[in-house]
Amino acid sequence: MTRTQNHIAVTAVEAVVRHHWARVLASLVGLVRDFQLAEDALQDACVTALTVWPGRGTPDRPDAWLLQAARRKAIDRIRRDRNFATKRDQLAVLNALEQQGAGIDGPDGDTDEANMPIPDERLSLIFTCCHPALASDARVALTLRTIGGLKTAEIARGFLVPEPTMAQRLVRAKNKIRAAGIPYRVPPPELWRERLSSVLSVLYLIFNEGYAATSGAAPARTDLCLEAIRLARILHELISDEPETAGLLALMLLHDARRPARSQADGTFVSLEDQDRRLYNRGKIEEGDRLLRRTLATGRVGPYQLQAAISALHATAPSYDETDWEEIRLVYDTLYRLQPSPVVQLNAAVALGNARGWQAGLAAVREAGRGGGLDTYQPYHAACAEFLARAGQHAEAVIAYRRAIELTENQAEQAFLSRRLAALDTTDDRTVYN
Repeated sequence: MTRTQNHIAVTAVEAVVRHHWARVLASLVGLVRDFQLAEDALQDACVTALTVWPGRGTPDRPDAWLLQAARRKAIDRIRRDRNFATKRDQLAVLNALEQQGAGIDGPDGDTDEANMPIPDERLSLIFTCCHPALASDARVALTLRTIGGLKTAEIARGFLVPEPTMAQRLVRAKNKIRAAGIPYRVPPPELWRERLSSVLSVLYLIFNEGYAATSGAAPARTDLCLEAIRLARILHELISDEPETAGLLALMLLHDARRPARSQADGTFVSLEDQDRRLYNRGKIEEGDRLLRRTLATGRVGPYQLQAAISALHATAPSYDETDWEEIRLVYDTLYRLQPSPVVQLNAAVALGNARGWQAGLAAVREAGRGGGLDTYQPYHAACAEFLARAGQHAEAVIAYRRAIELTENQAEQAFLSRRLAALDTTDDRTVYN
């Protein structure tokens, strides 16, 4: 095999491994009840696959092959632990692993996989990774690592932190799961709503960091957006009868459909009113709209579905000026009743200003900020600046723009706001930053 052929084969193996990672890891965690041992054993199995598969070909059941290879790697790791004989839990795991694998072992992970169905335990893995006892950043990192199959370096790059920092974050999360005795299971009925909310929140955090990057040079990070959508698809596949899982997937698709128009080729941020709507991804808009209509028809309406409805109004409007801002305001008002927060109130105020003029918008934005909860929220100061500019109150607008610039670490947003600031003398009655 030439070097090029080998590279192609290894790339293909890596793609297969990535596709099956979550399902195999979920099954393995269920067997060994230890996140770190399961992940280490699966990594060992993947190394074996990268060595064996390019020459022999990908097995008919790569998930079963990987699981059985990883099971043997876990046995090897337990046996190499000098203290394992004194640990009853490890002895129990070892016995279970050896009994399960009796009669099917082969060299180098070579197994007869045809009669080895793999139960889908990804839902248990998702709920464990997103347990409320873990810190928010730990939930996000662990979900990307275990369900997404991303490497530590990839996650670190996505959140602009050093790889050792991310590695420590992952280790702490796994240790917390073990020390706190967080169960590896789908939660019982009395905990379902709270725990599902945590899962959805984690996926949305991942997507938001990709769609509106908090730092860095680019306004968005495509890899995080696409990964969040992939994870949301998995969750929707596993819980297809839950309206909010469909609502979240619809929201991500409708948002992501507009991503190509949010920046120019050089990374320059493009605000909503200046976007070329011909660049919107119509396939994602249609898919998101279908999902939204289907889930709204259940009558069990939640916050993600309402946000998806707002995104659909933006994505399907022929132009900025033809957007149904009044309808958007009404949906935000409904969302506020379900999920009262100053951020939702601010968004409703911006929609009101676009629907009824800068006077109404400025008053509503100021009302949203009255409690002080938005003092460090960059979009609040950007919205104030835009309405103040419309009102001709340029001195106050300058202060608001400067504060908004101070509050963002994203270089594309800083440049956009700086251009708005520099253009104050020629501001016309246009839009609020969105």
